[in-house]
Amino acid sequence: QVQLVESGGGSVQAGGSLRLYCVASGYTFSSACMGWFRQAPGNEREGVATISPSGLTTHYADSVKGRFTISRDNNKKTVYLQMNSLKPEDAAMYYCAAARSSYCGGVDVSKFTYWGQGTQVTVSH
Repeated sequence: QVQLVESGGGSVQAGGSLRLYCVASGYTFSSACMGWFRQAPGNEREGVATISPSGLTTHYADSVKGRFTISRDNNKKTVYLQMNSLKPEDAAMYYCAAARSSYCGGVDVSKFTYWGQGTQVTVSH
């Protein structure tokens, strides 16, 4: 049974930083493309960042490039999202997801099969 458990969300002021964590179990983590996605109230879920199984290839949404960094530790079955210079528009529920494929090819939500429950990020002015 695939499980993805996110943590690290919270409330910060604009300009601040947060680090999100996602611990995976129940599948071969080291073979899967992993990603972070977010959804704000009234909006569709959107891709934030994805990372290949090796960690060598990453993709980012234009809105977070240069501010967010995705990384992974296959030994710990954990994927991270370091978020710096946070803006109020970054506020959302953040979800970790795993693809069945090892190929990421972007930040397309439809390519991901397994989802965590989410962790809330709030950014105040």
